[in-house]
Amino acid sequence: MAGPYCQDLRDRVLAAYDRGMQTKQIVNMLEVSGSWARHVKQRRRETGKTTALPMGGVRVVKVDLEKLRELLAAQPDATILELHERLGAACGWSAVAMALVRLNLTYKKDNSRRRTGPSRRRGKADGLEKQPAVLAGETADFYR
Repeated sequence: MAGPYCQDLRDRVLAAYDRGMQTKQIVNMLEVSGSWARHVKQRRRETGKTTALPMGGVRVVKVDLEKLRELLAAQPDATILELHERLGAACGWSAVAMALVRLNLTYKKDNSRRRTGPSRRRGKADGLEKQPAVLAGETADFYR
């Protein structure tokens, strides 16, 4: 993912606006987009700041992590939806999933379970068993 434009470029855009240049002239001179140049100018006008906004941001934890830990200790195989219901949190189930990641807890499949096989048929369909070719008047006992 790309980062914000450097502070030097922001300062040059703002200096060009301060000298009275138009957005189109700044775009051609500094090879930036017009919308970005106007955004930098608007941010300085409204907030007085010329720096880039922080990227990413802080995720707000909407789930009580201690209560979640207690619920998992009581029933370690509970699903995310069950945990969401038991928490009674005013958030979505995805917030519970993110809280589990924050606690470094993941759901691991039980290796003792039988794995699924291919989706094609495994057995013979009824009535399609292999039958020996029998000539008229002979008996065939070797397949039965």
